Amino acid sequence: MIAGDLPLAGLRVVEFSHMVMGPSAGMILGDLGADVIKVEPWPGGDKTRQLPGAGAGFFPVFNRNKRSLAVDLKSPGGIALVRRLLATADVLTENFRTGALDDLGLGHAALSVDNPGLIYCSLKGFLAGPYETRTALDEVVQMMGGLAYMTGPPGRPLRAGSSVNDIMGGMFAVIGILAALAERARSGRGRHVRSALFENNLLLVAQHMAQSVITGRPAPPMPVRVSAWGVYDVFDSADGGQVFVGIVSDGQWQTFCRRFGRPDLAADPDLATNPGRVAGRARMMPALKALFGAMTRAEILAACEAAGLPFAPINRPEDLYDDPQVRAPGALVEVTLPDGRPLGVPALPLEMDGERLGLRLDVPKVGEHSRAIAREAGYSDAEIEALVRNGAIGPA
Repeated sequence: MIAGDLPLAGLRVVEFSHMVMGPSAGMILGDLGADVIKVEPWPGGDKTRQLPGAGAGFFPVFNRNKRSLAVDLKSPGGIALVRRLLATADVLTENFRTGALDDLGLGHAALSVDNPGLIYCSLKGFLAGPYETRTALDEVVQMMGGLAYMTGPPGRPLRAGSSVNDIMGGMFAVIGILAALAERARSGRGRHVRSALFENNLLLVAQHMAQSVITGRPAPPMPVRVSAWGVYDVFDSADGGQVFVGIVSDGQWQTFCRRFGRPDLAADPDLATNPGRVAGRARMMPALKALFGAMTRAEILAACEAAGLPFAPINRPEDLYDDPQVRAPGALVEVTLPDGRPLGVPALPLEMDGERLGLRLDVPKVGEHSRAIAREAGYSDAEIEALVRNGAIGPA
């Protein structure tokens, strides 16, 4: 797709955000064609750029298709530039501490006076309630919201292996923004949209909350749950690999028994139905473990695919670069790391008219577009050079 054909082409978004939640919302809007201007502090830029370890992938993954404006918001020139920019913006997104932008005169109420159509989106830890002003992180809400309890074995709460609330929180922010844009087309008025980590986490564990009420028993952690399916497990292969296999219908059970040469299991009346297989796991599972344990991982995967059964190799993140589905055209977009190396990162999990949404702008350098953005805001070249000289914006 060329930029003009993208659904959000012509929409201007000004992003005040760091870490994952806010940037993920901006990335989605940018991938869909919006002009996303990432406001970074000058001179250091977004501190997420320098995160080590598990945070090393945050910035390159969630900041493509954006332009960088590096600005000192404590300087008169810097704040004046940002206010001029926001006067014509469609959307503002922010995930800083509560009140941070208000202190700069950039709160929703103040900006709506000059730009009543502005959609102001705040991505926070909590929505309205007793915890509204608490500081939160993805891991904090996973622990307090029951997700860590459900993920780890009993007595060992374990966070999910990704920033699930941050990313989903960004997605819900985008849903709210798109809804507000649709309303603005009718009313001309903007909205203050809020998305939050904790309430997002509640939705993730809602099925387990409901389960406890419906069954009258506490929902056990996933590693010790009573499965809804008789076969829904990870099996070891003869060559040291692991494969997940799920059999979720009686027809799949018969197909499995035929494909894997176990007519005795197919003929067992106690295993003919899914409830029977759930009840008979104690005697069924040793037979299945022995069956899979005599096959290589490749043999298990090939047999399951030929049978049309749900299956999956147990992969590590680095293995995915060799996965045929990930290597399909459009599945990855290539961005550039600060040291010049190319990095493939997943495209949005969407197709539009059969096409994936790709890369229009590489991950920006700090302040890479400051001059151009100031010029678009109506500043002359002389005024821009004065801003740079005074340290109000970055010189890039």
